[in-house]
Amino acid sequence: SPKPGPYVKEMNDAATFYTNRVLKDYKNSDTRHVDWVKSYLNIWSELQAYIKEHHTTGLTWSKTGPVASPMSMRSVLTSGSCLSPPPPPPPPPGPPPIFDTETAKDEGTASRSALFAQLNQGEAITKGLRHVSDDQKTHKNPSLRAQGPSVRSPTKSHTPSPTSPKNSPQQNHAPVLELEGKKWRVEYQEDRNDLVINNTELKQVAYIFKCNKSTLQIKGKINSITIDNCKKFGLVFDNVVGIVEVINSRDIQIQVMGKVPTISINKTEGCHIYLSEESLDCEIVSAKSSEMNVLIPQDGDYKEFPVPEQFKTAWDGSKLVTEPAEIVG
Repeated sequence: SPKPGPYVKEMNDAATFYTNRVLKDYKNSDTRHVDWVKSYLNIWSELQAYIKEHHTTGLTWSKTGPVASPMSMRSVLTSGSCLSPPPPPPPPPGPPPIFDTETAKDEGTASRSALFAQLNQGEAITKGLRHVSDDQKTHKNPSLRAQGPSVRSPTKSHTPSPTSPKNSPQQNHAPVLELEGKKWRVEYQEDRNDLVINNTELKQVAYIFKCNKSTLQIKGKINSITIDNCKKFGLVFDNVVGIVEVINSRDIQIQVMGKVPTISINKTEGCHIYLSEESLDCEIVSAKSSEMNVLIPQDGDYKEFPVPEQFKTAWDGSKLVTEPAEIVG
């Protein structure tokens, strides 16, 4: 606790306070700093998306894993999947080893040095293993299998499939709207158009997750707002001093009543942003998104302007120049 996804999000929110200072100081003088901030924040967004797809509750370890045998140890040592490959034969093409001998040397711990010393023996490492006779092997002696729980074969990989969560039945979660520390959690709200957050403080953030066909109003001034995995969701807020971020969502409508410096849209289909007179200097950063529109107040009404989705890039002799591509109907 907290789970890895929300924890990464909290770290992103913490970094935003300082990266906004960089954007403020350099957005009109040096675009390298601005590009660095965008790339840096995108690392956290991509990491959060990866965690939600593969490790929602953290890394999982098997408590009843496969039992090593002489044959499996030999196959591991010769396959190149161990921490350091055996010296005589080179390993076949595959993923590089996690650690090499130089890394182990730098770590300097006695236990790791001893581990690498064992692994560097090559095939000689199996000399210390005891020979198992046929009457002690479960696959040749059915009576042994009846004495205890079945053990997975050590020669087969039992890594869970990345698509297995999709096949599991959908879980029903209780709706949440609560203040947890400095974070307002708004989660799993369905068909609610009366959601309101009052008594906000500057140090607080709001995290909105998997809310569908609902509308939320946030009154007062808040640090940042994140909309994640929501559909047909509306947000109305007064003032944000950091950033409003939309990730992995669809059909989102945002109305700014006061001021906000930055709105980020990432992996989202359909996002309408209604700006106020005070927020016309807002910067909108978008990536991997479509159907984005910004509505500007004019003469008591709003005029809609689409955010470009297609770009053209050309070499001008010294650098690449990218500009929005006009679509001719």
